[in-house]
Amino acid sequence: MCSLIIFSDEGCVRKRRTDAGQKSDDCINSDSPVIAAFKVFQQELDTKHDKYERLVKISRDVTIESKRTIFLLHRVTSVPDVEDILNDADVKLDGVRQKIGQIAEELKGEDLYQFHRAFTPGIQEYVEAVSFHHFIRHRRLISLEEINACLVFMKDDQTTKGGGEVVVPGPCVLTFQVTPTDYLLGVADLTGELMRMCISSVGNGDMDTPLQLSTFLREIHDGFAYIGNTGPYEVSKKLHTLRQSLGKVEDACYALRVRGSEIPKHMLADVFTSRAAPLDPDDGIV
Repeated sequence: MCSLIIFSDEGCVRKRRTDAGQKSDDCINSDSPVIAAFKVFQQELDTKHDKYERLVKISRDVTIESKRTIFLLHRVTSVPDVEDILNDADVKLDGVRQKIGQIAEELKGEDLYQFHRAFTPGIQEYVEAVSFHHFIRHRRLISLEEINACLVFMKDDQTTKGGGEVVVPGPCVLTFQVTPTDYLLGVADLTGELMRMCISSVGNGDMDTPLQLSTFLREIHDGFAYIGNTGPYEVSKKLHTLRQSLGKVEDACYALRVRGSEIPKHMLADVFTSRAAPLDPDDGIV
């Protein structure tokens, strides 16, 4: 009965709770091996989260610079000297590779797949840009091995002594390997850029480029057909867009072949963009 009378007083209740909290804090042994272990876990998680955020920022820079390179490459359909555009794109792609070198430096000694979600958007955009550049120059699809061969970097191996002194023993070689999934997703996005290139080419009176791109897109489509629905989920989602690009290019090329001589050149681009084959969103590659 006495306890009930004591706890009915609100001020007394708060005082008792405060005293209990202070007492529990005083009972924590900072030298306990359990507390020491959790402090290590906290430091490891903070380090991992900080690295993840740095990779996200670098990936964003890679994405922006890759998109700018793609916009630059689309000018090849409207300039007399294509080589100048390609050389400028080479410089931009070298800058993007330097950013990817920072990713490789962050991943040194780490499991790539622990941080893969942080930088995969930028890598996919880089694959799209470098494959677009390679196709314009060589009229073929760049391979995964060719992409990875350019992602080798020389970095200074810096180590820190106990007193905080930074020592540079010498350069070290860092490599970054684009995963097959990122390569496939980048190539799937490439098809949209090729479709836009077709539109620009037709608008400038170029009848040969759309037919070449139609054949190339069909080959890419056939390559993805081998994957079918057994590949990564992200690849399956982009197959519909790939089929839309291919259908639009093929249908427009058919119109150019059949009615090309009847349509004025300044109206060909409008015909090209309007003649898109309707596709069922659920129609996938099996």
